[in-house]
Amino acid sequence: MSDINQRIQSDIDANQVMLYMKGTPMFPQCGFSARVVQILTHMGVPFQSANVLEDMELREGVKQFSQWPTIPQLYVKGEFVGGCDIVTEMYQSGELETLLKESGVAVKA
Repeated sequence: MSDINQRIQSDIDANQVMLYMKGTPMFPQCGFSARVVQILTHMGVPFQSANVLEDMELREGVKQFSQWPTIPQLYVKGEFVGGCDIVTEMYQSGELETLLKESGVAVKA
């Protein structure tokens, strides 16, 4: 396993909810990342994030790790959930709340 894959694996192992995004939760650098942050924040979900714009190796590595071509990428309990469209759809349908609760993640909603 490459160093970057080990780093990603330890990130998602160490954090119940891990978001790889462009920018930071306070200053998202793309609309898609901003939307996922908004959803998680609105739901009161504690999450950790990594800014892929600060690290080209991470930016490419996370795409290969998940076999998913775009950022943001959301992981819950070590499982890849998806990007902005999937997270938005799951949020609107209530699936995201169910997934988080079943995973033992605190949701204020």
